[in-house]
Amino acid sequence: MTQYETAVARYFEAWNTTGADALAKAVAAAWAEDGSYTDPLAEASGHDRVAAVIAGAHEQFPGFEFRPLGRVDGHHGVARFRWELVSLADGSAPVAGSDVLTLAEDGRIRSVLGFLDRVPTA
Repeated sequence: MTQYETAVARYFEAWNTTGADALAKAVAAAWAEDGSYTDPLAEASGHDRVAAVIAGAHEQFPGFEFRPLGRVDGHHGVARFRWELVSLADGSAPVAGSDVLTLAEDGRIRSVLGFLDRVPTA
């Protein structure tokens, strides 16, 4: 597994983790201490704020998980990938997007820029 695939795997692990303690550990494993997350709906820096954004997504979409779409592409400390938010009950995926992340020296995420490609209309 490349450094990019490893970083993205930890990213998905964090996004799919529930429970405050487990989520805090998953975010710390995936993001550098000063790491950030930005998408059209959220902007967060630091482990606590990134974890809060993830917890908010779980509250808004209970019973869903984030899954990768396609392969991870990366070079020069930057990776890009696509994802979708999938219902565990019926397999529907009302939300999908693509993200670009930069890696810190230790392989954890320094920043994420997220783009929403598909969102619910209601």
